[in-house]
Amino acid sequence: MLIMTGQIIAVAAVLANAVLYGTDVCAAVIMRSVYRKLDDATVTVSAGWGHYYGDKRMPIVGAGGVVAAVLTLVIALAAGQLGAAVAAGIAVAALFAWLALYVRIAKPINTQQTAAALSGIIPANARALQDKWDSILKYRVTLQLIAIAGLCAALILF
Repeated sequence: MLIMTGQIIAVAAVLANAVLYGTDVCAAVIMRSVYRKLDDATVTVSAGWGHYYGDKRMPIVGAGGVVAAVLTLVIALAAGQLGAAVAAGIAVAALFAWLALYVRIAKPINTQQTAAALSGIIPANARALQDKWDSILKYRVTLQLIAIAGLCAALILF
């Protein structure tokens, strides 16, 4: 029963983190190129409104994914499934690294771009803000990929 519970939680963790992974991949593969074609004001307003809605809606999914990953690790340990525990541990480490990048770099930029979209006042460093936000996408995508791969491995190894 404990193993089945671990598998169910691992599936929930994969699904929740897949939302974040897909969002980051979309930003890296599509939005970054789109924003390079737009003027600073349009980029800032577009990104700002995106962050306005994303920062309200995505934390539920993100927190759920992290909690489910941690629970996967705990259940794997409790069930004595060492391979699954190692894989889940790698996923949890990747998710905490992703979260650190988000909190330290992306979130402050999100806040500035959201404020600009709401007020209509475009900051003088608008392009630099977007460039800095874009600069961590490769790390965010990679960390989410590692997390999902680790969770999938944990699921298999349960």
